[in-house]
Amino acid sequence: MLRRLDRHTTILLVLSATVLAFAMQQSMVVPALPTLRRELHTTTEWVTWLISAFMVTAAITTPLVGRLGDQYGRARVLQWALGIFFVGSVGAACAWDIWSLIGFRAVQGCGGAVLPLCFSIVKEHFPPQRTVVALATVSGLGGGGGAVGIMYSGAIVDHTSWRLLFATGAVALGIAALLVGRLRLESATQPRARLDLPGAALLAGSLLCLLLALTEANRWGWGSPSIVGLFAAAAALLGLWVWVERRSASPMVDVRVLARRPVLVTNLTTFVLGYALFGVWFLVPQLVQAPRGMPARDAPLLGYGFGASVTESGLYVISCSLALVTLAPVAGLAAKRWGGQIPLVAGMAVLAVSACSLATWHAVGWQVVVGMFGLGVGIALAFAAIPTLIIGAVDPSETGVATGINMVMRTIGGVVGGQVGAALLTARTVGADRVPAESGFIIAFTACGVVAAIGAVFCLLVYRQPRRDRRVTSGVDLAVAD
Repeated sequence: MLRRLDRHTTILLVLSATVLAFAMQQSMVVPALPTLRRELHTTTEWVTWLISAFMVTAAITTPLVGRLGDQYGRARVLQWALGIFFVGSVGAACAWDIWSLIGFRAVQGCGGAVLPLCFSIVKEHFPPQRTVVALATVSGLGGGGGAVGIMYSGAIVDHTSWRLLFATGAVALGIAALLVGRLRLESATQPRARLDLPGAALLAGSLLCLLLALTEANRWGWGSPSIVGLFAAAAALLGLWVWVERRSASPMVDVRVLARRPVLVTNLTTFVLGYALFGVWFLVPQLVQAPRGMPARDAPLLGYGFGASVTESGLYVISCSLALVTLAPVAGLAAKRWGGQIPLVAGMAVLAVSACSLATWHAVGWQVVVGMFGLGVGIALAFAAIPTLIIGAVDPSETGVATGINMVMRTIGGVVGGQVGAALLTARTVGADRVPAESGFIIAFTACGVVAAIGAVFCLLVYRQPRRDRRVTSGVDLAVAD
């Protein structure tokens, strides 16, 4: 069938299937977290590390893998990334406790550069007039696949075993790797250079200190010397990482690219997007699975929740998935017509309204469905705009690194969003069973909305669209510089 399609349509279909398989496996654990917490006998904070471990390793390895793509060919390295993801999925399916499962999720994260590699392949092999819409489609499926993964997860966990989540994911990733290989894409390569392992180690240390502080702050005390020391260590290691990157002959991340206003503003907005997106995705399954009519031990009725199964909790996010998948190409056309700034600001604003609506209205199921649909609309607009803005602001030779950096910012934002959400739910509990109180959800959803609104205002007031970006969004040659 693929042979009957034109070359660019075939590439887009294969990349879309690859991103869909990746995004589903990335998010499948979200609605299964309560089940995994019970079956693996762990806490809310540590089960959240099943998300955080993946994202931390993805954040660290994405720029390194992007560099390897520039040196060895992006399609070839994309196959390597899918292979690593496959190994991590098989290991996760065989995990024996929470610590081994966290470890295999970290291995999965080492293959987490799939999305920026796909962006680079689109940029390299598509004609200018088709690039913006293709980028929006791939990016939108990255978000839509996450929502599909949440729905699929429920059916698996409720009726079979959580291990099947990772086993079926391994099959999908293996098929995706084979399809990428069949494309036989040739890439222009750059001279080989040493990987910046000191930079990767410093970034890893900074992120681990930050996440450990967020995980243990409620238990140790936010003002305790240990927590303050971890936050200080995270800041110090981050500063040292910037110092090392500026002096490295082959840096993990070129901080000069980060310092450009369009790139800086887009990356900061992407961080906020990741925080709000993964924060809401973490909170909604916890909210709808709570048994409203059952009191916590030694506590009154919870006053929220629908007692939904994992399968039913997945259905609450189906509207988000539908919005993402259907609106991604439309959002791409909007980015092509008006540039990336307007869709990004609009998307962040819609996301903010949706998160705040979930904080205010979650008494009946349709209110959650409407809130998730709005979330999907906001994500579709933002995801369509971000790669357009990044690619339009850098030279063609910097595309792989720049999109990789942006993915890192989204990933780190998601890590912080998930950990902060878990910390807020843990800080406000009722009864001897320490069930999350409704006020914890209200505060956490509101925080996601407020952060998204700040991101929208920041992008609107600070971003300045360069001439190169206007040329990209109007479909003129991507390689033309000012």
